[in-house]
Amino acid sequence: MSKAVKCDGKPVWMRNVAEQLVRVECYSGYKAEERPVRILFERDTLEIVEIEDRWYSPGATYFRVLAGSGDRYVLRHDDAQDVWSLTAFRRASRVATGKRVDTKINHSV
Repeated sequence: MSKAVKCDGKPVWMRNVAEQLVRVECYSGYKAEERPVRILFERDTLEIVEIEDRWYSPGATYFRVLAGSGDRYVLRHDDAQDVWSLTAFRRASRVATGKRVDTKINHSV
């Protein structure tokens, strides 16, 4: 088994990983910011058509969502700071016929 080499105090596989802060519009039901409904980038707004998964970690809630474009995103909501970040992205694969082929996303965050 190979050992992970560290660079700047972080394992190599984490060296280039950075979360991008994003603005997110949410549905607020029985709880504030219960679930995301839109991702707002600088020039684009993406409608979320499905919440595929949700999981919790201490101080944060993660959502794997499907956008109307077929792309998948993993969003992280930091409860203490009340900020959203984009932690993973998977573009929908397209085959020669133009049909969308969904691909599996690795959500080990």
